Amino acid sequence: MPDNDDQQLPLFSDAPVAANLPDSPFSKYIIYVDESGDHNLGKIDAQYPLFVLAFCVFHKRHYSEQVVSALEKFKFNHFGHDQVVLHENEIRKEKGVFNIFKSPEERTAFLDELTDIIERSNFILISCVIDKRRLTRHADANSNPYHLALGFCLETLYEFLQEKHQHGKKTHVVVECRGKKEDNELELEFRRICDGANRLSRQLPFDVLFADKRTMSSGLQLADLVARPIGLSVFKPEQPNKAFEVLKRKFYCDGGRETVGSGYEGMGLKIYPPAESEKPR
Repeated sequence: MPDNDDQQLPLFSDAPVAANLPDSPFSKYIIYVDESGDHNLGKIDAQYPLFVLAFCVFHKRHYSEQVVSALEKFKFNHFGHDQVVLHENEIRKEKGVFNIFKSPEERTAFLDELTDIIERSNFILISCVIDKRRLTRHADANSNPYHLALGFCLETLYEFLQEKHQHGKKTHVVVECRGKKEDNELELEFRRICDGANRLSRQLPFDVLFADKRTMSSGLQLADLVARPIGLSVFKPEQPNKAFEVLKRKFYCDGGRETVGSGYEGMGLKIYPPAESEKPR
């Protein structure tokens, strides 16, 4: 994607910038993170033996002006209010407030509209899928799948920000709270990776923010919606996956905007451990 905001975000016009204001210490991007599956290696679910971490990278101006308003309107149209948190698991199983469909056609229309919002929203997708079955036979068998995935995603995020000339500014990474112990462990690992324990062997200017599960964050809700389709595309590649067909064009890839939808394997989408026939990036 080009650096020029006009080309990258054609949905809005330029706003005047006051010449006497200092440059912001923050990057133009905000990252929302969610997961699919669990990181437990002691008991692997044969129906879904994966752990997926998904980073949704939004340009802040597009996110605030376009994405948030689109999701708010979607909620008003379908529920009459915006006090609804969109959870993929609850939508898929039609639980709670999502038990509203009078027919399969109505459910399909609801899902299609949500998919359309995702398709029309400009964001970059960076994801890591950990195959826990292969990991138990790998040199990293004693590693935490979440921590492994986090390292891969943060390294790729830095490379993306380098392309956008935003790697020298602070970028916030928002994750959902999972519990005090888990959050403390995650924050410790996040700091360790950012302090230089990464493939790039450099300091990463990222700051982690923990959001309560009840937070009405549009970014976290979108991240929740994309994680499982990514996992299913790896676990059951032969199964129809309409959501993933849309997401393929979001992945960080080789070649930028001209090659969206291809060249993302090993870049925007990392599968680990790799199959023996694949060479790790």
